[in-house]
Amino acid sequence: MPKTYSDPAAVAPAVRPAAARGAAPPARSAPTAFSESTLSGPAMGTRWSARYQAPPDFDHGALSRGLARAVESVDAQMSPWKPDSDLMRLNRAEPEHWVSLPAALIEVLARALDVGVLSGGAYDAAVGGLVDAWGFGAAADTPDPAAIRHAAADHRPAHLWLDLDREQGRARKRAPLTLDLCGIAKGYAVDRMAQVMALHGVGHALVGLDGELRACGARAGGRPWAVALESPQEGRRAAHGVIELADLSVATSGDYRRWVRIGGERLAHTMDGRRAAPVRNPVASVTVLAAECMDADAWATALLVAGPDEGPALARRMGLDALFLLRCGGRLVEFGLGRFAS
Repeated sequence: MPKTYSDPAAVAPAVRPAAARGAAPPARSAPTAFSESTLSGPAMGTRWSARYQAPPDFDHGALSRGLARAVESVDAQMSPWKPDSDLMRLNRAEPEHWVSLPAALIEVLARALDVGVLSGGAYDAAVGGLVDAWGFGAAADTPDPAAIRHAAADHRPAHLWLDLDREQGRARKRAPLTLDLCGIAKGYAVDRMAQVMALHGVGHALVGLDGELRACGARAGGRPWAVALESPQEGRRAAHGVIELADLSVATSGDYRRWVRIGGERLAHTMDGRRAAPVRNPVASVTVLAAECMDADAWATALLVAGPDEGPALARRMGLDALFLLRCGGRLVEFGLGRFAS
């Protein structure tokens, strides 16, 4: 039976409107009957999804359109796959040239640079050239040895070579950089979905994009949302455990979804900018809990790159709730910190 990771302290009661100050207490009435619904749609190379509980007369169509627009907006700004995205416009800009960018992209870049500094470069938003050279980019080609050597020689970490002017909403590169926000943008898109839920008055929801999830409150009865933690197995999907969420986000980074085999060695798609090469360590996956999904997403990537020794030390230093699954002698070894500690 899968292990359950729960955080009772995070389970919030259903949100109820406060009575106006000085007004008489409201008359007793029958509790609102909530029904559970699901929505989903394509986005960012995968699908977004939403499970939520709302009154019978709720406008599900308006919510669906709002969620789709939110995710599509993030994709239009931050996709490394779309030539006309704002991120690609910045990638094409000459060094030392300031580029005006949307506020959302500036926000995500700022958080990416912060995590890059705090993780000592374990998270690096400037690995786009390496991703392409190793065959994991938009071209989805086989690794190119010449391109790999060139990308490694030219690599510069984003937190040292990208400047942001938040007041003016602009950025500039001080060297040629190819930025890739795949390790944070999906988490940010989930946060935007949570904002849409709040705008539509939904206080009981679980929204997600691929492996990134955010619980908006708890279920209508006060119970947390239960989500499966995927086991890092090649070629099949199985649950390693169950996580209970309320007003909390979760993200997982792992080595088991996209990888290449070169000379008998299996290399995952996540890049270690410090080595200018794919991650090579026994960490199969890292799961992180955080208030915002953008943070959980970026830190899961950073801890995966940091590895089995540096990763837990970094998680302790940052006070993160993190679960490491390590490959050891043909089996998985689990190591948890914070709310994942046994």
